[in-house]
Amino acid sequence: MHQTIHKNLIGGEWVEGPSAAENINPSDLSDVVGLYARGDACQTEQAIEAAQAARPVWAVWTAEHRADALDRIGTELLARAEELGDLLSREEGKTRPEGIGEVIRAGRIFKFFAGESLRLNGELIPPIRQGVEVEVSREPEGVVGIITPWNFPIAIPAWKIAPALAYGNTVVFKPADLVPGSAWALAEIIHRAGQLPAGAFNLVMGPGSQVGHSLVNARQVRAVSFTGSADTGARIGLSCMQRGAKVQLEMGGKNPLVILDDAHLDTAVSVAIQGSFYSTGQRCTGSSRLIVQSGIYPRFIAAMKERMAALRIDDARQPGTDIGPVASSAQFEQDLMYIHLAYEEGGQIAAGGEVLQRATRGFYLSPALITETDNTMRINREEVFGPVASVIRVRDYDEALHVANDTAFGLSSGICTTSLRHATDFKRRSAAGMVMVNVPTAGVDYHAPFGGRKGSSHGAREQGSYAREFYTAVKTCYTAAG
Repeated sequence: MHQTIHKNLIGGEWVEGPSAAENINPSDLSDVVGLYARGDACQTEQAIEAAQAARPVWAVWTAEHRADALDRIGTELLARAEELGDLLSREEGKTRPEGIGEVIRAGRIFKFFAGESLRLNGELIPPIRQGVEVEVSREPEGVVGIITPWNFPIAIPAWKIAPALAYGNTVVFKPADLVPGSAWALAEIIHRAGQLPAGAFNLVMGPGSQVGHSLVNARQVRAVSFTGSADTGARIGLSCMQRGAKVQLEMGGKNPLVILDDAHLDTAVSVAIQGSFYSTGQRCTGSSRLIVQSGIYPRFIAAMKERMAALRIDDARQPGTDIGPVASSAQFEQDLMYIHLAYEEGGQIAAGGEVLQRATRGFYLSPALITETDNTMRINREEVFGPVASVIRVRDYDEALHVANDTAFGLSSGICTTSLRHATDFKRRSAAGMVMVNVPTAGVDYHAPFGGRKGSSHGAREQGSYAREFYTAVKTCYTAAG
C-alpha cells in the first residue's frame, strides 16, 4: 500500500527529500505514524537561500501584518488542540492530556508574540551635543536557524519560531529526527494560515549530521537557536562563535528539589511525583535529584513509594494513563543503564525501574526511585532524561543548599518548605535560572523567561518579552538637525 510522504517546505513549496523514514509510535511499535522526508545538506542550503531571498521582504512588512499572521497560526493551533495533541502523544509518548496541553501552549505562544510584534519599541536618548538626535532601535537579525529536541515537539519549536517571525527574521527549522509529525503539522499551519512570503519560513527534516551541520555553518545564517544535549550544544556554540554568528543554547539540567523537615508532606510528594516522573521524566526541567532533610526522610520515602505504586504506566493515548512510554529505544536503554549504574555505585532501588509489558509492544518503564545516593555518584552528576529520581539525605538546610548548587548545571531548582525564611533565602542563593517554591521544577508559563545558568544555557533567555534580546539587533543612529 502506497504511503504519503510528508515533504519538506523550501521556498514556499513542498519538496521531497532524497530519502524518507517511518515515524514509529513508542506506545505501539507496530504503529507507523507516517512517512516523513529526510533532507540533506543540499536541501538545507536551498532552504537557507530561500530564507535569505525572503529576508528583505519579510523584514519590512508592517508589525500589524506580522501580528495578524501569527494570530491566525495561534488560532488554528488552539482550534485543533485535541487532534494535534493526539498526534503528539502518538509519536512522542507523553499522555494525551499532556499532548493537548502542549499544543494549547504553542497556540498561546503564537498569540503572545502576535502582540509582541506590535510592542517592539525604540527610544530617543537625550543628546550631549547641541542639535544632534540619538535614536536607538531594534532590527531583525536576518536568517535564523532553529534546531529543536524531541521531548516537546511543538511547544519548543513554537517558542523559537514565533518570536523569530514576530521580529522580522526569516527561519529555517530543523526538528528532531525522532518526532517529525508535530513539526510537519506546525509547518503546514504556518505555511497556510500565516500567509507569509515564500521562503520566510522553511522546514527541513533530516539528520543533524547534514541538516543541522549545514545550518550551523552557513554564512547567511546570522543566528542559531538550539535546544538539546550539552555535547552538541558546545559544538554548535563554538562553530557559531568562530564565524561571528549569534547563538542561543539550552542544554539540559540536573535539577534539585529540596524537601525540608517543615514541608507539607502531601505537597512535597505531589511536587516530586509531577516534577520527576510526568512526561516520562523527559523534561530538561525535571527534578532528578531529590534532596531530603533527615527528619522527614522516612515519611517522604514511604509516601513516595505509595504514590508511585498507584501510577498507571500504559499507552500514552489510553484514558487514565499517568505516564506513557519512553520515547525511543536509545533513550530506553540509556535509562536502564543509569538505573543499573546507580545500583552498582551503592544506590538502592526503592521503587520501580522495571521493564513493563503491556497490551502493545512499547518502551514501557516503571518510574525509578533510587535511595542511598550521594552527590558524587554519576546518577547525580549526569542527566538521565528519563523517569529516574535519586534521593540524597541531608542534615539541614545549609547542606541542602550546598548539595543543590553542587552541579555543573543550573536550569531549574525547587524547594518544599513552610518556612518563609528558607524559601526567601533559597530563591536568592539557588544557582539556577528558574526557582520554584512548593511547585514542580518542570513548568514555566509561556509569557515568562525560560533559561538557566552554568552548563544549562548560553545566550539570551527564551520566551516572553525577553526573547527580543536574541532575535533582534540594537542599532544606534545619530541625526544632526538642519
